[in-house]
Amino acid sequence: MDGAETARVGFIGLGKMGRPMALNLLRVGFPLLVHNRSRSVVQELVARGAVAAGSPEEIAAGSAIVLTCLPDPAAVEEVYLSAGGLVESARAGQIFVDTSTVGLGTSRTVAAALASREARFLDAPVSGGVDGAESATLTIMVGGDRETFERARPVLMAMGQRLHHVGPTGSGTVVKLANQLLVGINVAGVAEAMVLGVKAGADPGAMLDVLSTSYGGSRMLERVVPLMLERRFDGRTPIDLIRKDLGLIADLAADLGVPIAEGEAARRIFDAASAANLGTHDMAAVVLPLEGKVGVEVVTPTRETVALPSPTKSTTPGR
Repeated sequence: MDGAETARVGFIGLGKMGRPMALNLLRVGFPLLVHNRSRSVVQELVARGAVAAGSPEEIAAGSAIVLTCLPDPAAVEEVYLSAGGLVESARAGQIFVDTSTVGLGTSRTVAAALASREARFLDAPVSGGVDGAESATLTIMVGGDRETFERARPVLMAMGQRLHHVGPTGSGTVVKLANQLLVGINVAGVAEAMVLGVKAGADPGAMLDVLSTSYGGSRMLERVVPLMLERRFDGRTPIDLIRKDLGLIADLAADLGVPIAEGEAARRIFDAASAANLGTHDMAAVVLPLEGKVGVEVVTPTRETVALPSPTKSTTPGR
């Protein structure tokens, strides 16, 4: 990527993850062309130095490398494959990088469509949540050919600290889905473990201290339990986003004939939380339906709580 024009980066999808990722590209000096359905965030980026584009076609026409960060496979397929989408405007040698979490079929279909135009594609989903996107410390797992990955490396480094080329097209998507399987299982297990402990009379703060340095510890335990204790369930990583990923995982597992009993159990817990109108809440909120069933809260001891009866007696939900 040499010359002023070829250095321009296009970015489509300025949501919770895409917005801070795009801001980090601006921060390190990449000329940036942006497009998003919601225009208010586009205007924010323009005020910080980006240039607005009115369509995916304009993004493709004005950029050497195009990044997308979109909510689901349907959105990715629309932006790339529909009339007026990115594929129609792609040119030979141009690089397209999809950081969305989608299914394997979507990544391969988009890659093949771009290859027909002699353009390059990387599936490059990210992990680290909004905090990682804001601090440019994301883990980025990349599928595609090595040469394209190396050409895109400077752009990816503006958004993440840990870049991993994990194999050919689709490999990044597969690794991300494996990661999300573990995320779902871990969060569901943490919620059950904390509710069990509190119902039996344990101090949840003490539980966090002990479990985080024990074999049962995990990054998800350290992430979600403080949110539970402080009752902070704003949707930085919403329940319905994880439900979407667990659905993609279930589809892939079914296609491959791989049993995922723990994943199916986690999906039921996330489904129950969504059915309780918690879909836009952070994934830590999967604890709320479990709490309601047994009448406890996983909450800091300084908060006012009801006295718990013996676990051998019945209880009614309370706060």
